[in-house]
Amino acid sequence: MRKIMFVCHGNICRSPMAEFVFKDMLEKAGRQNEFEVESSAVSSEEIWGGVGNPVYPPVASLLKSKGIDCSHKRARKIVASDAEKFDLFVCMDESNLRGAVRILGEQNARKCVKLMSYLNSSDDVSDPWYTRDFKTCYNDICRGLSAMLEKM
Repeated sequence: MRKIMFVCHGNICRSPMAEFVFKDMLEKAGRQNEFEVESSAVSSEEIWGGVGNPVYPPVASLLKSKGIDCSHKRARKIVASDAEKFDLFVCMDESNLRGAVRILGEQNARKCVKLMSYLNSSDDVSDPWYTRDFKTCYNDICRGLSAMLEKM
């Protein structure tokens, strides 16, 4: 079983979107038993008193419109020991990639990639926290995930 962790800054927008869209893709392809999928943050900004915030409401709403339920998801921060549990860390942008390598250790840098690299692109996944454009983010993630799944 391949274990994948999607990573973004706060684990309330892009990485949970990637987590739940990928799980949906896997289920539709009948491949859900081949993968274990989670998501996390490089920051603890969305975690208070040890409890992570839920998925950002516009993201949860967009996913719900696609028939995807993420209501149980809470933000969590990536930790060094995740390097032992996961085979691949798929980051949403260059900053997340650097953060993941910093937390996981340089010896695990080979396990860290940007999602858009599966499209042979150095682009970042559009960040809706700043743009408020959740559809572009969703489209970036879907394109990246489709290419990723095809290569796996």
